[in-house]
Amino acid sequence: MVTLDPGVAEKAKPGITFVLERASLEVAKVGKKYQLLNSDDHPNFLRKHGRDPAEYRPDIVHQAMLAVLDSPLNKAGRLKALYVSTEKGVLIQVNPHVRLPRTFKRRLLFPVQLLQKLSISATGSREKLLRVIKKPVTRHLPVNSRKIGENFILQPLRGYNLCRAFVWDFKTNFIQVGAMAHGKIDQEYTDDFIAVSGYQLSAACCIGRICNALELKWKIL
Repeated sequence: MVTLDPGVAEKAKPGITFVLERASLEVAKVGKKYQLLNSDDHPNFLRKHGRDPAEYRPDIVHQAMLAVLDSPLNKAGRLKALYVSTEKGVLIQVNPHVRLPRTFKRRLLFPVQLLQKLSISATGSREKLLRVIKKPVTRHLPVNSRKIGENFILQPLRGYNLCRAFVWDFKTNFIQVGAMAHGKIDQEYTDDFIAVSGYQLSAACCIGRICNALELKWKIL
């Protein structure tokens, strides 16, 4: 009798890839050191350089990443990959096993380290937890991925109907969620758009609804 290796079997299961679009992760030298620009700490610096402080919200992408990584969906091995695409065109690959900083100061520090060193490894290991990779994100996706964007102006889907929006003939469904304070995602490589609510939700809340629907489908408790 031939048995399938548990690791191979896990990878063969259908799963989800998330990309968080237009994330505000920009590092600049403020005073004597490099810092992650944000509206709370740098409003005067941003205005001085002709920028709108309201657009600098790295907390949005951090909360969205936590929503993905902390989900039962990820813990069950159904998160195939997580990518972050910044407003400045930097593409970051996030290891599904990474544990992000929870405190405010450490949360602001890790993007500075990442964007300067281009990768962050696990302590005592060579495993990359976060790394900057080449664009576009489509070069890193399986050829049979379905690319879906979220747009709240469409007819919202919930539960079973939301699951039906994903085509499971494809190995992986690729979901784009905006991680910016204002605006929308408009990527030419998107196959289709869906809405998870009739209201404009935060990225974290939107991801939570998608994860919950898929957890019900796959009976993940």
